[in-house]
Amino acid sequence: QVQLVESGGGLVQSGGSLRLSCAASGSIFTIYTMGWYRQAPGKQRDLVADITRTDITNYADSVKGRFTISRDNAKNTVYLQMDNLKPEDTAVYYCNARIWSDYGLRNYWGQGTQVTVSS
Repeated sequence: QVQLVESGGGLVQSGGSLRLSCAASGSIFTIYTMGWYRQAPGKQRDLVADITRTDITNYADSVKGRFTISRDNAKNTVYLQMDNLKPEDTAVYYCNARIWSDYGLRNYWGQGTQVTVSS
């Protein structure tokens, strides 16, 4: 069974930083695009950033210049460095990955980690 486990969320003051991590485990052959999404209360889940296996990155306009996504293919892990955080960044952050495993090619989601930015 393939699992994505996130860590690194928490409470931070406006202007502060947090680093999220998401590790994939299981009978994995290849991990393609990995990404981070977020969902604030009463809102839809939106893409924050994603990264291909060859390190091509894509960011939402609202986080460009403040967030950095990276990955370590040897560790099956994706990271999201979040700097200069703002109260509007408060949300549950979800990791997503497209994985080829014993179960075929599927999209997987992590359980979510809460990020709260106080003003």
